[in-house]
Amino acid sequence: MKRLILKIALALSRSESYKTAKSFVRNILNNPLNPYKKYVDLSIIFFIITSVFILVYEVKHPVPEWIEYYDIYVVSAIFLIEYLLRVWVHADISPMVAEEYRQSEFLGREFRIKKVLKKGLRQKVDYMLTPSAIIDLLAIFPAYRPLRILRIFVLFRVFKLLRYAKSINQFTHVLSSKRFELLTLLFLLVFVVMTAGIALYVIEEQVNPYIESPFDAIYWALVTISTVGYGDIFPVTDVGRTISMVIIISGIAMISFATSVIVSAFSEKLVELKEVRIIEKINKNKEFLIICGYGQMTKMFFAQNEGQIQNYVILENNPLKVHQAQKDGFDVIQEDASRYETLSKFNAIHAKITLLCLTRNDVENIYITLNAKSVSSKIDVIARASSREMVKKFERAGADHILLPSEVADTMIRTAISHPTMYKAVHAILAGKGIARIDEIHVLEHDMICKKRVDQIDFKAFKLLFIGIYRGKGYPFMFIPSAYEIFQDGDVLLVMGQEMSIDYFKDIYQGSSR
Repeated sequence: MKRLILKIALALSRSESYKTAKSFVRNILNNPLNPYKKYVDLSIIFFIITSVFILVYEVKHPVPEWIEYYDIYVVSAIFLIEYLLRVWVHADISPMVAEEYRQSEFLGREFRIKKVLKKGLRQKVDYMLTPSAIIDLLAIFPAYRPLRILRIFVLFRVFKLLRYAKSINQFTHVLSSKRFELLTLLFLLVFVVMTAGIALYVIEEQVNPYIESPFDAIYWALVTISTVGYGDIFPVTDVGRTISMVIIISGIAMISFATSVIVSAFSEKLVELKEVRIIEKINKNKEFLIICGYGQMTKMFFAQNEGQIQNYVILENNPLKVHQAQKDGFDVIQEDASRYETLSKFNAIHAKITLLCLTRNDVENIYITLNAKSVSSKIDVIARASSREMVKKFERAGADHILLPSEVADTMIRTAISHPTMYKAVHAILAGKGIARIDEIHVLEHDMICKKRVDQIDFKAFKLLFIGIYRGKGYPFMFIPSAYEIFQDGDVLLVMGQEMSIDYFKDIYQGSSR
């Protein structure tokens, strides 16, 4: 038996298809960045709502056989499969068995499979005893029809919404952040209700026909302190009325305290919830821009591209600059972009991310670059450097492109003085104020332009001026390359022309990649 378990565990730990399947299921159930998770969540919510509707409808109406079949078999089977999948992906026992076998072979000791199995099963049992797992299990019980009382467990399917409805989930997180204050209020409420109820029972049990047990008195105290006041039970003595006045005032004070606690909790979390929504919104795009720092360069960047930048988010740690960015109408998050945890929130796996490091601090920009590349090497980092001496450090950090604003400014100033006409023309083109503009065309493997020679592409037919090719680090910029030069995957073409010409060229030659 031990050898059979070991054989199965080793086979599973080495199987790439098994690992891929388990990773896929774990992601689709638990990873909010997975593009398919929202469809799973919406489907589960639909099954929950329909099953509860059927429960309410069949109280006074006969249910068609096909609806009953749907509720018994389809919905319950889906919830059962979901429950089993969550238990399956929670802990992986096969790698633990394989690791124990490797250690025992290396150290020459006994292969302790029982200990490993016990540890793995304990992890799964710990998960099965969590509130969310218990709710998932109870939501399956209504499928057993011989016991009609189990139909009431359909209501536990409503609690499953806590897992899938983000708004409800966020609400519970906000309340949990104030659990100490709310628990203190709850204990005080229980104390006052129990004390007032027992006091009224002792005082009026003999004279009040509405109070026949301690439960009646406690029920009256709870109704009174909540300021509901049904009027079905009321005190008949002066002492009882005095107690009523005291707990009415206590109830108002408790309600006010609870309201202030909840409002303060939501006020504290409101900014965080807004930032989470911004991140979720930006992560849905296949391509977006992250701008680190809200300074003069960021403002100039948006001014030059007014109305053209859509999928972006600004990360700024200074609360004053965050407020200014919000006032200017930009999507901004108050976060430290140099922290790994901040950048890891973005969907670097399924999206193409361009990151601009535009803070005024070189050290901070280097830290941002390092963290971005540690999150994903595919993130395209464009970093601002203060001087030529910092370029090597940025290159070692992994920056793909390095900006030197001081050198650009010096060059433009010298050009404006020595060649004012050329400066005006170049500035108009770069700033987009002229008829023509310079643009980049990125060549991808599946584009029609890829693997073609320069002379096979008629740029003049598109009213475009082909300037050159940038092939990446280690290659010089090819200005007006040879007619026999072949366009390769990853090339960046520099062309100049009217916007409509550039867009038309991209539609024709990049259509297959879009």
